[in-house]
Amino acid sequence: MTAPRIDGTRLLNRIKRLGAVGALPDGGVCRLALTDEDRTGRDLLVIWMRELGLEVSIDAIGNIWGVRAGIEDGPPVMVGSHVDSVATGGLYDGVLGVMTGLEIAAALDDAGTRTRKPFAVAAFTNEEGARFAPDMMGSGVHQGALDLSEMLATVGIDGAVLGDELRRIGYAGDIAPRSLVPAAFLELHVEQGPVLEREGVRIGAVTGVQGISWTEFTVSGQSNHAGTTPMAMRHDAGLVAARIAVEARAIASDFGPPQVATVGLVEVEPGLVNVVPQTARMTVDLRNTDNERLKAAEARLREAAARFAAEEGCAVTARSLARFDPVAFDPTLVDRVENAARQRQLGVRRMPSGAGHDAQMFAPNCPTAMVFVPSVGGLSHNINEHTEPHDLVAGAEVLLDVVLDLLGETQ
Repeated sequence: MTAPRIDGTRLLNRIKRLGAVGALPDGGVCRLALTDEDRTGRDLLVIWMRELGLEVSIDAIGNIWGVRAGIEDGPPVMVGSHVDSVATGGLYDGVLGVMTGLEIAAALDDAGTRTRKPFAVAAFTNEEGARFAPDMMGSGVHQGALDLSEMLATVGIDGAVLGDELRRIGYAGDIAPRSLVPAAFLELHVEQGPVLEREGVRIGAVTGVQGISWTEFTVSGQSNHAGTTPMAMRHDAGLVAARIAVEARAIASDFGPPQVATVGLVEVEPGLVNVVPQTARMTVDLRNTDNERLKAAEARLREAAARFAAEEGCAVTARSLARFDPVAFDPTLVDRVENAARQRQLGVRRMPSGAGHDAQMFAPNCPTAMVFVPSVGGLSHNINEHTEPHDLVAGAEVLLDVVLDLLGETQ
């Protein structure tokens, strides 16, 4: 009998093979949730799960589970993430967490290791929210933060209905989302930021996830001739949108780190060079680790939007697209991640996550932690997203050590 060990070549090969599904011509992938490409990626994942002898099940929101039995029945130790991507995604975002779960199961088999608790690998539906809002949908439904029927009725950016698409690709499962409740949840992920690389640190022991607020503003003005309408007589929806965008940046500057603000989408109609815009639609993403500060940022932005619209003789409406409170991870599990990294003589730092992850949905209900590995140049949601192979393997090894501790390995 030998101790379970990560096979780096096997892990990297699975990542590469999944990266060929939905591959873009210049690199990266496009596997928007519940598209044909997502179905192909899911099919490949299920094949690998079954090859490892995992018991595969799919719930009503399309989450995929693969369970390796333990000596005892009961809640499993769960490792998971997602395999859907943004339209111009990289190879590792989400995929690393799921493929490492498979690799841990394979490592246990290679070593002939039986564990006291069951072990589960999970892939959650629509984590990115790129086609259907909100993001982290599958894990949110599983943990009771989002309503199943409302999510199944969600209309995507292309007009498709989520429940219809689940059925179309064959992943509308027949089990209730809360059927598989974990004893603990762990997620390995690329950092998606520059901190670890900048500081020369190999492992991030993630302490929690900052709060996220997505708001859509729609400004209604009056279209008119660009040459004959005096500036003082305009009701320019585009101007109001521009002022909201500048205010979002000012909020981030005035509040200071860790407050961030992003205007990710701006559309104006009729969208003609010589016509004053009648309508503007835009999104603002606000994030902070402090919920009260996040609420203050939201309030300031909405008040400013109303003021800017009134000053221009326009109307504005604000619609919340997603709202997640900041989440703290289990201190004991965070300690275990840090200790596992140190035992492998890997540089490690505690850090919050600036991005949302499936793990934050589990944190209120079971012990939860995350492991970060560096992102070269801090790039993610980008076809040039890259993490060095030795860092991918190091993260998997740290995760394996923590999982073995939680599973109660017996040989």
